[in-house]
Amino acid sequence: ATIVDVRKIMKTALDHKAIGIILCHNHPSGNHNPSNEDISITAKIKQAASTLDINLLDHVIITPTKCFSMADNSLI
Repeated sequence: ATIVDVRKIMKTALDHKAIGIILCHNHPSGNHNPSNEDISITAKIKQAASTLDINLLDHVIITPTKCFSMADNSLI
């Protein structure tokens, strides 16, 4: 588990004048499927980004052997 600060993510995007962002994090367990918390925080970040006219393009979960794209799996 980790803490995600949506405000810091949005500040970084704004500081870089981003019009789109891609989130990425790892699952050391090797399970590439998103948890309910992953899906929930992605929705929260998408809403915050949308308010600032920033497009959340994808959220990718990486493991040592696989990856999972929320965009490719219709979760964004």
